[in-house]
Amino acid sequence: MVIRQRLIACLLVGSVAVVAASFAMLPGIAFWDTGELQSVGPLLGTAHPTGFPTYVLLGWLASVVLQPLGEPAFLMNLLSAICVGVAAAMTVDLVRRLTGWLILGIAGGIGLALTPTAWAMATHAETHTLHLAFVAIVLWLLVAWEDHVRGRLETEPGAETRVDRGDRFLIAAAGVFGLALGNHSLTILLALPVGLYVLAVDPGIWRRWRLVATCVAVLVVTVALVYLELPLRAGLFRAPLVYGRPDTWEGFKYIVLAEQFRDSVIDPFGELPRKIGDLVARTTTQFGILAPVIPVAFIATAFRRPRYALLTGTAAALTCFFAASYVNADISRYYLGPALMAWTWLAILGGVVVDVGANVRDDHAEPLDHPSGAAAVAGSGLIAVIVAVALLAPTIVDIPARQVAVDSRRLLDASTWTDRALEVMEPKAAIVSWWSYSTPLWYAQHVEGRRPYIEIIDDRTRLDENLGGLTDVIDANLGKRPVYVIRTDPNEVRLLTDRYDLEYIDGRDARGLTRVIGRKGS
Repeated sequence: MVIRQRLIACLLVGSVAVVAASFAMLPGIAFWDTGELQSVGPLLGTAHPTGFPTYVLLGWLASVVLQPLGEPAFLMNLLSAICVGVAAAMTVDLVRRLTGWLILGIAGGIGLALTPTAWAMATHAETHTLHLAFVAIVLWLLVAWEDHVRGRLETEPGAETRVDRGDRFLIAAAGVFGLALGNHSLTILLALPVGLYVLAVDPGIWRRWRLVATCVAVLVVTVALVYLELPLRAGLFRAPLVYGRPDTWEGFKYIVLAEQFRDSVIDPFGELPRKIGDLVARTTTQFGILAPVIPVAFIATAFRRPRYALLTGTAAALTCFFAASYVNADISRYYLGPALMAWTWLAILGGVVVDVGANVRDDHAEPLDHPSGAAAVAGSGLIAVIVAVALLAPTIVDIPARQVAVDSRRLLDASTWTDRALEVMEPKAAIVSWWSYSTPLWYAQHVEGRRPYIEIIDDRTRLDENLGGLTDVIDANLGKRPVYVIRTDPNEVRLLTDRYDLEYIDGRDARGLTRVIGRKGS
């Protein structure tokens, strides 16, 4: 009965997350990286660094399994909602394990799902939502392993080398960690915290070499199998849409190690006061009046679950430190993992409040196992409900404003622009495009099968096929086929204006869709 209650609670909270996302979900294609992810998933292609093969594989599976629910772009958006739903559901039982209170887990799961960044990311195709789900699963598995190990060591001193059924949780965590590595490189920042946590839970684990070797083998094999998707889909089983040349060793290394973004971490130890101020402001935006309580909640976690505090405290600190110095992304996405951890800290603080309020102190047992008896259980249960409501109240009050802020249902600019561009471009034309505009064009051509004979020449295409600079590509195609451009760099816009006779289809310069008539004076 208890297991059924836990399962129902997790499913209900996961459903709340998915439903909330559906009321704000992007209906179709988008610009920028979202458009690329909406394309490579159904095509089982390869994405920009680090390739995100786990996400691509899962995206392809979702596009097949969920096919009756809509077009591929929408299904990739729906996948993000499902990932946030999984993270929220796992948070429910994670908090239950940490506090002994299912009601606090429900509050934590719903709070995470409706945190502004998590809710916004759940509305469109996004690798970070899958990262959030993997983080939640790994945390649950590690805490489940700790509960088994500490229980064994406390009841059977000297049992460090004995095989225990709880080991399966650690082995499973290694496999999920490998999948997470194949999804996003932020997972690397979790390696040190997980290592410290494992040693803190079981200092004698190094003597259990078979368990350690099994975990390492599972991790390595999982990562290797997942990343095989890149060379296979770029080479032997070539996909219609491939980023870079991951079928070569140099190209594979370039993608997996994200060499394209190696200069994106700027002065990590500089401007610390400003970065701390930004973090405080960001936390306040996400948690409202609960933000000042988070440090107190972490201190409570350090006393109540010290090893979990070591794991999540170091993981959150490393992630926030990295994100504060990374300049080549929508940084709000990078804080999803710390947001999950903060909600578990708040729930643990709530558990402390319940114990103090009911004058009951029990760190591990379920409420029904409290030695204080049924009366204490009933009293503490009522307090737990009150605390859960208090934790969720700021979120519930702010739901209307948050829904308006994350609502993407009317964002049709990418589909409108793509339809317009494909309609006006002549047959067999070449368009020298820029990344944000290339991705919805790729989706229309490769996924929907529209205008297959138009050549989309992105900056990435120029690099991979050694086509030269912007004007080299234009000059090579002029006189052979209609040529169109769309550029956003002011210097390139001026260069095009000075060098070519242009017909502006959209706008007044080459920042809108523009046809190149010919060289000036020719």
